[in-house]
Amino acid sequence: MTSRFPPPPGCVRVSQAEGSFGQWLRGLPLLPAGTAVRLHNGKLKTPQTVHAAVLDIDTGPRDLQQCADAVIRLRAEYQFSHNPDQVHFQLTSGHDIRYADWYRGNGFVVQGEEVVAQARPVEQPTHASFRRYLDQIFTYAGTRSLARELKPVALAQVQPGDVFIHGGSPGHAVMVLDVARHTTSGQQYILLAQSYMPAQNIHVLRNPDTRSLGAWFKVKLPDNGFATPEWHFLPGELGRFQ
Repeated sequence: MTSRFPPPPGCVRVSQAEGSFGQWLRGLPLLPAGTAVRLHNGKLKTPQTVHAAVLDIDTGPRDLQQCADAVIRLRAEYQFSHNPDQVHFQLTSGHDIRYADWYRGNGFVVQGEEVVAQARPVEQPTHASFRRYLDQIFTYAGTRSLARELKPVALAQVQPGDVFIHGGSPGHAVMVLDVARHTTSGQQYILLAQSYMPAQNIHVLRNPDTRSLGAWFKVKLPDNGFATPEWHFLPGELGRFQ
């Protein structure tokens, strides 16, 4: 991804620790330039003008991997690549579902407003079982639950892996893939990625207002909100995984 999106002139990428989430995001694979964004059913997203690239990550055949789910997917894939037992996410109900419990046979079912423990087959922590776990999380999690899991962070302190998020119905979530800083002025620029409704390819967003920046967005301070091609986030709607 870094070769496809060099920093704006005069900028360098902010440093990230070896093995960090931010470093991992920079290594995400992309589909060939010019690839269209498609929905989970294979149809084209409307419009096709908001993306600069498409991540090489499956969407799945169901209408599940929407905006918050895409953020969950990226964070979960990073954790899975390091230690599958680290993976856990909250449902909208507030129940915290750990992948380690799930693949060891401790599943759940939702009955009305209740989340009830239910035994399930014991599995090995393979990527195939991990994807089945994530589909269950996607079904019962969303922007409200994800917003609870994130620690608020000031826009001036934005880092790769942070998330713009508005918890609600509707809500939206956009992942900060990368951050660059001008070596003289200190001005910051960010790369963003999202899925949307219906479930669709996770895609790098294009900057529609400043075409010379391509996919980079200028961070404007003070925080008066942040506009992306399909959502305007309110001031203070930036969070970080803890």
